[in-house]
This record gives sequence, C-alpha cells and structure tokens, in this order.
Amino acid sequence: MAMDLLIKKSKVEDIKQLMKIYEQAILYMRRCGNMNQWNNGYPSESIIISDINNAVSYSVLQGEKIVGVFSMIPGEDPTYKVIEGKWINTGIPYVTIHRIASDGSCGGIGRTAFDFAKRYYDSIRIDTHKDNVKMQDLVISYGFKYCGIIYLQSGEPRLAYQYIKDEK
Repeated sequence: MAMDLLIKKSKVEDIKQLMKIYEQAILYMRRCGNMNQWNNGYPSESIIISDINNAVSYSVLQGEKIVGVFSMIPGEDPTYKVIEGKWINTGIPYVTIHRIASDGSCGGIGRTAFDFAKRYYDSIRIDTHKDNVKMQDLVISYGFKYCGIIYLQSGEPRLAYQYIKDEK
C-alpha cells in the first residue's frame, strides 16, 4: 500500500465526494478511449449507498481527503459462476473488487486496493470492459492472470482476471 494512502470504510455522509470521484473516473475513461463502460448513470448513487450499507465500500484517503473508492465484496459473485475460460482456482474463498475509481489527484489507488484485499484474501477477482486498457494493464502488472470472459446481468461481456496470493 502506498505510504501516504489510507483506507477506511465509506460512510453515507461521504456520498457526494464519492459520486464526484466516479464522475471524474468516467471522464478519465472517456479520455482514454473507453466510451462503453459505466454508461447510463452507472454507478448510481443508490448502488454506492447499498455498498456503504452492506459495509463493502472503501474510501482511499490521502491525508483527510478522499481520493479514491472501491468495493470489496466477499463471497461468490453471481456473474462469475459462468466463465468462457477457466478460473485459476475455484477451491478457495475469494473477494471481488468492483467499482474502483480515482479522482486523479494521485497514483496508486488500484494497487492500494489490491494490497488491502490481499491482506484478507488469498484470491481476488476483478473484471473490466475490453475498452478499459488502463485497468487491464494495471491488473496484469499487479500479477492478476486473465481467465476469460464473464457476462454481467445485462448480458454485457467483461474480461475476467484472478489474483492468487504467492502464486507466480
């Protein structure tokens, strides 16, 4: 985890800041050529509030300022039950990282989130849109392995990755 970044559970009173971070992340994705992910108001305020109420939303702080956000959801993800490909390991509990975003003011949000998840889980899964090359590069550089394609409830395909702690 980056030295100056801390993680705390997100709170409902953080919602305005978190939504601004998601807006900035969407603008960044568009500038990087990812026009097809996080459209039509996604992630909505109600989804973020649900994550907070379910205690799976985490804010990344630099000092007192929230600079990033992600959801870390333990247990089986329904959209990961079927994969065109193969998960590295299906026998150990995993956590899924969803809705990771940065305000762009500092680097290291993704690695900080992955380091945090790795402290509690030996297996981390994540998915992203085929146009999100920046996220693909990040997860591969961290040590995630490409496993195949999963489909969201909407039917949209996503590239799926898995990280197994201490596996090279």
